[in-house]
Amino acid sequence: MMFKTAFTVLALAVAGASAQICSGHKYGIADLGSQVYRVFDTSCNTVEIDVDTWVNPCTSGQFSCSPEPITITGADIQGSWYDCSRGSGSCNGDSITVCCGN
Repeated sequence: MMFKTAFTVLALAVAGASAQICSGHKYGIADLGSQVYRVFDTSCNTVEIDVDTWVNPCTSGQFSCSPEPITITGADIQGSWYDCSRGSGSCNGDSITVCCGN
């Protein structure tokens, strides 16, 4: 019984920690590699997945990007444009690279 209680407390702590992304912003974006991006809300719910295979995501209209070192500076999320800045944290094991919409 003690193990079950400890496991439940640990699971709740991890779930609470994962919900603490992008304070003051609406969204976080994880770069999954191979030009695939997952957009999360601040509660770590997936809002959209953007697959930009065969196109440059910085020139496709989905994202605006900085010069070298390249990072996303803006994003079209669910039909609205948001400014983005460096982010941190993770959702469901995916590292958040930028936070958007403050």
